[in-house]
Amino acid sequence: MTNQEFRVRAPQLQGRGWLNTAGRDLSLADLRGRIVLLDFWTFCCINCLHVIDELRPLEEEFGDKLVVIGVHSPKFEHERDPEALKAAIERYDVPHAVLDDPELLTWQQYAARAWPTLAVVDPEGYLVASMSGEGHAEGLRRLIGELIERHTAKGTLSTDGVLPERTKREDTELRFPGKIALLANGNFLVSDSAHHSVVELAPDGETVLRRIGDGTRGADDGPNPRFSEPQGVCVLPEEIAKTVGYDVVIADTVNHKLRALDWETNTTTTLAGTGEIWRGAPGDPVEIPDDPREARLSSPWDVAWFEGQVVVAMAGTHQLWSFDPVTNHLAVYAGTTVESLKDGPKEQAWFAQPSGLAADASKLWIADSESSALRWIENGEVHTAVGKGLFDFGAMDGKADEALFQHPLGVAVLPDGSIAVCDTYNNAIRRYDPVTDEVSTLATDVLEPSGAVVVDGVLVVVESAAHRVTRPVPPGATQELTQTRHRTKRPPVELSPGPIKVEIVFEPPSGQKLDDRYGPSTRLEISANPSGLVVDGEGVTTELHRQIVLAKDEDEAEPTEDGDGVLQVIAHAASCDVEGPNPACHLSRQDWGIPIRLVPGAPSELVLMLRGVSA
Repeated sequence: MTNQEFRVRAPQLQGRGWLNTAGRDLSLADLRGRIVLLDFWTFCCINCLHVIDELRPLEEEFGDKLVVIGVHSPKFEHERDPEALKAAIERYDVPHAVLDDPELLTWQQYAARAWPTLAVVDPEGYLVASMSGEGHAEGLRRLIGELIERHTAKGTLSTDGVLPERTKREDTELRFPGKIALLANGNFLVSDSAHHSVVELAPDGETVLRRIGDGTRGADDGPNPRFSEPQGVCVLPEEIAKTVGYDVVIADTVNHKLRALDWETNTTTTLAGTGEIWRGAPGDPVEIPDDPREARLSSPWDVAWFEGQVVVAMAGTHQLWSFDPVTNHLAVYAGTTVESLKDGPKEQAWFAQPSGLAADASKLWIADSESSALRWIENGEVHTAVGKGLFDFGAMDGKADEALFQHPLGVAVLPDGSIAVCDTYNNAIRRYDPVTDEVSTLATDVLEPSGAVVVDGVLVVVESAAHRVTRPVPPGATQELTQTRHRTKRPPVELSPGPIKVEIVFEPPSGQKLDDRYGPSTRLEISANPSGLVVDGEGVTTELHRQIVLAKDEDEAEPTEDGDGVLQVIAHAASCDVEGPNPACHLSRQDWGIPIRLVPGAPSELVLMLRGVSA
C-alpha cells in the first residue's frame, strides 16, 4: 500500500464546483504538505453514510494534518441536483469539503468502481492507497499515523496555509424531519433528524408541543435523552404499552439502536443495540445474542407494528428485523444481507436498503429505496409491486410492471387500501392500486417526502427537504407526472462476449500474511444483473481468480450507452500480523458493481485490485 517503489501522482480534482467550503475552491496543490483522504460517495448510499461517520473521529484526531474531501459521484438523477446535494451535506452533517462531480470526472480519474471508495494522497501528492466499502477506519488510522511519522522525518509534512471553513447552516423549527406517527391524543410524533430529537406536534402539524432530546448528537438514556439522527417512530398498541411500560419505539439510526420512550416521563431506555455497527459480507448470517442490547444493528431506518411485533427496516444490512416488546426478543424477520431485489420466502428474499414500512390487516408494505421499489410481505412471502432493480429508476405512471420510482423512503396505507408512496427523489407522492395494479401521481413539488400517515382520510406527509409537515394531496386529486426513465450512469467497462478471466490481485500489506487458521483465507463471489449476463461461473469460490462466460441478450440490438448489465464482484482476504504476542487479524474486502458493455474483440480479462490497509 505504501511501497515507495511505484509512486503514482494523484490526479487533479475536477468537477462542477465546491460545497461546504464557505465559497472557496480547492486543489491538490493547495493541500500539498498535508495528507488528503478522498471519499467517493453518493448521498443515497447507506454504506457511504456509514463512512462519513467512521471518518469523523479521524478528522478530529489528526486535525489539520489530514484533509478529508468528499467527492460526490451521484447514482440517482436527483443526486445530480446541486441544491439536493447541498441539502444532503447539511442533513448528514458532513464536516468536510465536498467536490460536486456529477459527470464522474474525478471518479474516473481515480478508477473508482464502487460506492464508497476511499483514496489516500500523501503530503507529496502521490496516491498511496485506495479501498472500497466501509470498515476501514482503524487501518486508515494506522496508515495516516505512519505517513505523518515518515513525512515529518522527511520534512515534507506541512500545515501551512488556512483550510476552508464549513459553510454556515440555517436553522428552522424542524430540520430534515424523517418519519411521523399518530399519537393516541391526536397529535403527531415526528423524528426531527438533524436536530437529533423527536417532537410532538399539534394536529396543525406546525406547533411544537414537546421536544425530546436537547438537539445535540448523543446516546444518553434517562429523562434527558439524546439521539443521533433518529428516523422511524412506532407507537405501540395501548395494551402492549401497558404491559411493557413504554409507549414508543424509536429507530435511533446513527446510534444503531432501538430506543424505548415512556411518554409520561419523557424517559428513554435502550431496547437493542450496543452502538457498534454490524458488519459482514453479503449473505453472511447475522447472529443475534439473547440480550438484544448486546446485538449489533446497522442503521435502523423505520419501525412498524405488524403481526404482534415491531418490524424494523434495517437499512444497513438490507434486511427486516423484528422485536417483540413482550418477550424482549430480537430476530431477523426477512432478507439475507445480500443487496438486490429478489422475491420469494422472506428468509430467502433480497432487499436493497429498506427505508419505509406500513402495515394493513394482512400485508407489510416496504419502500425498498436502493431498488426504487414498492414491495410487500404476506403469509411469509415477499412480493414486488413496482421496481426493476438496483440501477433502473425514473418517474413513470401506468401499469405496475412499467411504472418507476426514484429512491422512495416512505409508505402509508390509504383508506381505500391503495398505497401512498413517498417517491423521495422524484419530489412526489405516488399511489399504487393493488386492485388495478396501476401507479398514478397524487402530488408533485413535494420536497423529498420521507414519511407519511393517514388522519381522518387525509395523507399527512413529512416534507423533509422543506423542513415541515404538510397535507399535499387534496381529496380526489391526481396530477400529471413528467415521465422519465433512467439508469445509473457509470462508464461501462468493455469486455468480449464469451470466456473472461476475472483476477483479483491481493498482496498482504507489509508485516502481514494470509491467515488460513480457520479455513480458506480468500473468497470470491460473482453475480450479475441481469442474471443471464453470466452464463457460467457465477457463485462463490475460495480462489481469487476464475473464468466466467459472458453472453449478451440476443433480443437487444446494439449495446446501450450504459452497457449491457452490471457485474457484481465481491472479494475477501483474511490476513494477520506476522509479529507480536497478540497478532491482529484483518479482513480486506471490496465490493465492485461494474457496468459492462459486451463488444467483440474487447479484452477478455478483468483485473481488480484488492487492497489491504496497514501502516
